[in-house]
Amino acid sequence: MSRILTVDQSIKSTWHSMFKMYNQVAAKYDTTQATGLVLLSISKEGTPSTSIAPSLGMEATSLSRIIKNLEEKNLIYRKQDKRDKRMVQIFLTEEGVEKRKIAKKVVSGFNEIIDANIPQSKLSLFFEVMKDINLTIEEYREQNNI
Repeated sequence: MSRILTVDQSIKSTWHSMFKMYNQVAAKYDTTQATGLVLLSISKEGTPSTSIAPSLGMEATSLSRIIKNLEEKNLIYRKQDKRDKRMVQIFLTEEGVEKRKIAKKVVSGFNEIIDANIPQSKLSLFFEVMKDINLTIEEYREQNNI
């Protein structure tokens, strides 16, 4: 009997494979996939701490742990906004910039492999379908008050 694969199973399975691959590569540089994603989301001019979690689809509590770890490893530092003392900006240290470059190289390299192996027409369709799935999720949430 063949098993029917649902959309969510397919997305989760693929994400798990990518997560595992990125963590294996990141381990060579004494870091993690999550750390790399956070470093990639911090601009050289600084990034408001409140904008990082939503941009990565993370919960603030999960991000707090990663941010603390990045500070302890001297990859980032926090700075209070001069105009609005409630705002905290996150900046990369010199070492953080170097780790960010590695993360960017890994992500870019993987995307180059994807581009080389999957026709653009299929990738365009993939992104269109993912956008539609996200819209469907939003509609579902609205309809079910969640």
